[in-house]
Amino acid sequence: MSAESPKACFHCTLPIEASEEVTAEIKGKQQSFCCNGCKSVCEAIYASGLEGFYQRMYDGTQLAPPPDLPKELALYDMDEVQEEFVDDLGQIRDIHLLVDGIHCAACVWLIEHSLLNLAGVKAARVNLTGRRLHVTWDNSRLKLSAIIRRLGQIGYAAVPYDPEAAEDRLRLENRHLLYRMGFAGFTMMNLLWISIALYSGADKGEFRTLFQWVGFALATPTLIYSGYPFFKGAWSGLRHLHLGMDVPIAIGASITYLYSIYVMLSGSGTAEVYYDTVVNFIFVILVGRYLEAISKRQAVASTQRLLDLQPRVATLLIPEGEKVVPIRSVKQGDRVLVRPGERVPVDGLIVEGHSAVDESMLTGESVSVQKGPDMSVSAGTINGHGALQVSVTGLLKDSALGRIIRLVEEAQASKAPIQCVADRIVPWFVAITIGLACATFFWWWDTDFELALMAATAVLIITCPCAFGLATPMSIAVATGLGARYGILIRNGDVLERFSSIDHFVFDKTGTLTKGQMQVTSLQMGRQVWMPGETPPETARKLLGQLLAVEQFSEHSIAEALVNCAELIGVKRNQFQVSEFVNRPGYGVSAQVEGETVLIGNHTWLVQNGVEMQSDLEQAASELDKLGVGSIRCAINDKEVALIGVEDPIRQDAAGLVSDLKASGMKLSMLSGDRQATAEAIAQRLGGMPVIAEVLPEQKDQVIDQLQQHGQRVAMVGDGVNDAPALVRADVGIALGSGTDVSIASADIVLMSNELDKVRLASALSRRTLRTIRQNIGLSIAYNIIMIPLAMSALVTPLVAAISMPISSLLVIGNAARIRTLFRGIR
Repeated sequence: MSAESPKACFHCTLPIEASEEVTAEIKGKQQSFCCNGCKSVCEAIYASGLEGFYQRMYDGTQLAPPPDLPKELALYDMDEVQEEFVDDLGQIRDIHLLVDGIHCAACVWLIEHSLLNLAGVKAARVNLTGRRLHVTWDNSRLKLSAIIRRLGQIGYAAVPYDPEAAEDRLRLENRHLLYRMGFAGFTMMNLLWISIALYSGADKGEFRTLFQWVGFALATPTLIYSGYPFFKGAWSGLRHLHLGMDVPIAIGASITYLYSIYVMLSGSGTAEVYYDTVVNFIFVILVGRYLEAISKRQAVASTQRLLDLQPRVATLLIPEGEKVVPIRSVKQGDRVLVRPGERVPVDGLIVEGHSAVDESMLTGESVSVQKGPDMSVSAGTINGHGALQVSVTGLLKDSALGRIIRLVEEAQASKAPIQCVADRIVPWFVAITIGLACATFFWWWDTDFELALMAATAVLIITCPCAFGLATPMSIAVATGLGARYGILIRNGDVLERFSSIDHFVFDKTGTLTKGQMQVTSLQMGRQVWMPGETPPETARKLLGQLLAVEQFSEHSIAEALVNCAELIGVKRNQFQVSEFVNRPGYGVSAQVEGETVLIGNHTWLVQNGVEMQSDLEQAASELDKLGVGSIRCAINDKEVALIGVEDPIRQDAAGLVSDLKASGMKLSMLSGDRQATAEAIAQRLGGMPVIAEVLPEQKDQVIDQLQQHGQRVAMVGDGVNDAPALVRADVGIALGSGTDVSIASADIVLMSNELDKVRLASALSRRTLRTIRQNIGLSIAYNIIMIPLAMSALVTPLVAAISMPISSLLVIGNAARIRTLFRGIR
């Protein structure tokens, strides 16, 4: 009589040693547990009303006992610790946690529902593949340690997500895959000798049974160890009613193996065993998966390359001298030394020193930028020939590099709409595969049972929906990484798909098509005209002194131009007393200057204030408009006295971009706050495009909305600060130049440099990406249309099928990697 089987733990289903049994009453029934940890987790799950977790798990599923919680949880509540992992240390915070113990979709359901029951948790989303939890919470109501403790109560250990730790885990998984592949390869080589002996005549003699048992001894551990990932994936999919690619592979291997055992045990003198076939196609498929894993890592290595730019140490300047410290111990306000040739470890302001800094990995611009005191530097950039002392303003995730890395990671993890369609196709694809395999088997059954078995197995193995699953994420990952390398930051995969369908580009003029650096070109008082570079008459000097006194309180670009012009001719600040300063955005300013009322602004501003306008100055303004030069009106004591010509120089590459976009069939428009004639003159200098002029900043998004209502797919290109509403309103918002603060929150695409050609490159990248996705799906369809009929016709063996199946996935990966050639030759 056999010994009584040990009890299984009610929570994790592992066997319970009699001496370690723990019991508890659960829902009125006495249940047994293997440890107090499992008992506590189970009680917490039932106490929260989440017993549906167990209903979502099939009998036989094994969970690991609950892992130990991280020590000193209270440390995670400190802002000094959280600032490394949390973007915004405000009241509402969000963090990515790496969760140990996630096994299946039931775990995902349990974690999300358990956390959402906590007061203060706003959102909780689990990535099953990456075992990452993204949680948003109200820090005034709930502490991070309470969230981690709650995860521990239901059986999961969590720590803040660290990309380096995740990369190490990926390497470990690939190493395990390599071990399984190596074991299968060793077995396959030995089985080849057995097969050679059998095919040479041993299958007819006295050694036939011996060789069959040797084949069994070799194939069995291979199927269990090397084939474990396929059986695990298949079982997980079947438990959750999701048919993945592991299902047909597991079925094919199992049926072929079991049939071989049947032939061996029955002693049949005619039927053959196929242990070598089982081992061969497991080995070949593992080779394909390992190549896929390596290719994927190479294709999406852009994020890791960006991470590698972040130095691990910094040379901290202290009263005693220099001290090399870990970058994590550097604080804001510290001063660090950057020697020639070193990477800048932090974001900061140069306090001392001059050098040329290579910012190509952030902006895509290959020319080094000259830097000196009070100029900013970014983490990850390379210092040139001089030593720099830098005052720290941003560390790790707060740095420009950190924000770029986060944006790229989010984009690579996102899903485009076309991928959602592919995800829905895959389960049906697998179901059809199993159906075709069954049909093939019954079709050939009457002819030859072994032929029917091999043909059906070949159908199961050769049919591959993997390309559907890889088509979009691989292309998006490569595209976003390539864009980041050239200073084009793309928020998510959906942006690439939307951008590829854009048919109308709207450009903000100031700071986008122009340099955003206003310059005074002329000053006209009556019939007298003065131009910068000439000796100013005394009347012009006095007027510019009054204008300087007023405009020094304004931050507008035109005010800056007037102030610079006055200071260039030697006018000093504070020559005049100013009071009652008023600033009306989009119109102008006014103030009292030593008893005189001074108004500076556009025509409307002066008219609204009852100013007496001068006809000769009005005519001069019209002449400037025809030249594309803007004009500012000046009035003193309700009488117009001067007209100032101001111009924002057009960017050198603006005309080329307009020409390229028009040649590609795009509609173009220019938004401007200038007078209609001035804006149209600038548009003509750019090659011609419709102009929407005299638009106030708050009206820009209304213009975008009107275009969309007429069926236009609009991309808005602006500076990312005062254009934020329009960038959000547009189908795709593109922020130029200022791409690390406001623009990241408002734009879909951020250009890290002021090169307008990056707009064209981003458009080309989006179209190339969507075309590649469609090509990949087409490759998968073509492969299956060709190979499935061949397998059903018994023209393909399981081994050939195993060789062919990974090829379609590798073709998809290789085709996605071709996106990286798009910018070849561009720096």
